Amino acid sequence: MKKMKIGFVGVGDISSIYLENLTGLFREVEIAGICDLVREKAERAAAKYGIARIYKDMYELFGDPEVDIVLNITRPDEHYEVSKAALLAGKHVYSEKPLASTLEKGAELVALAKEKGLYLGGAPDTFLGAAVQTAREMIDSGAIGQIVSAAGYMKCRGHETWHPDPEFYYKRGGGPMLDMGPYYVTAMVNLFGSVNWVTSMSRTTYPERMITSEPKYGQIIKVDVPTHVAGIMEFENGAIGTLTTSFDVYPAGSCDFIEVYGSEGSMIVPDPNNFSGKIKIRGKGDWEERDLTFDYSRNSRGLGLCDMANAVRDGRVARANCGLTYHALEVMLALANAEHRREHIRIGSRYERTAPMCRGLEEGILD
Repeated sequence: MKKMKIGFVGVGDISSIYLENLTGLFREVEIAGICDLVREKAERAAAKYGIARIYKDMYELFGDPEVDIVLNITRPDEHYEVSKAALLAGKHVYSEKPLASTLEKGAELVALAKEKGLYLGGAPDTFLGAAVQTAREMIDSGAIGQIVSAAGYMKCRGHETWHPDPEFYYKRGGGPMLDMGPYYVTAMVNLFGSVNWVTSMSRTTYPERMITSEPKYGQIIKVDVPTHVAGIMEFENGAIGTLTTSFDVYPAGSCDFIEVYGSEGSMIVPDPNNFSGKIKIRGKGDWEERDLTFDYSRNSRGLGLCDMANAVRDGRVARANCGLTYHALEVMLALANAEHRREHIRIGSRYERTAPMCRGLEEGILD
């Protein structure tokens, strides 16, 4: 069987786990080559992971007939431009989150992929890991009864204390909702179905931020996006969900998780930024920890990309498809902007949940 070949556009911080997993874990794809605006980054990655080809730019990569899927790991506000160019060149695309920085750009990408008959998918793929897949199976089986409500929390003091180049987190396409919200919204949609309505309130506590990490220590960032967003969502199953994302606060204990409340019990779903974690459930008694019943409990980024590669090969729907990434984008933008409109916002898109992950196969083989 011919392996699907992946071309990397961008080899920044997140690329290392993709490179590690695509060269050492997943066995149904291989890397055709990589490129980055800073060639030295590409050269270091190529040397470390044994990548044979470095392209001079993304257009040379797009022109390589060996490349089946373009992996877009550029900065958030660059996702649209890179994905559009790749689709126009006739390549399938898998993009880091979010799909685009505006809903109009996201819709254009979805329409272009459909027009060209190409696959368009993207991160996050953590919902395909052991924790969320196990939680979904338990919820679908009625383990805690009818779902009444859910609450997600992601709170931190921002990325300027540790990230080497954090400015983009505070510009268009960034902020806690578009940066970290994808993990929570994607997980919740896969647990409860599409979102029908949202409303929210938001604020920007610090209009300027000082970088305290190297190499840009002391530089001032002007903040252009809301940095604390508290939202409410109505899901198609009738459940009411809340989601708080913040770059403004110091967390009070461990709070990066999703609480689910059913008519017959409650569940704690661990941090959806991870593939694993402890699922806890309770009814009238004490909390009980439940075993994870699906595969991929370690950091398996690239799982959604490899599933999409198999979907291209088999002619089926990819699990991390653009229907999901577009719906999540619409929800997140509405949550981030509802404060300005002071109203409930109807979500126009719908997402049809795909089949659960297969399990019990050899590690690195998905179907």
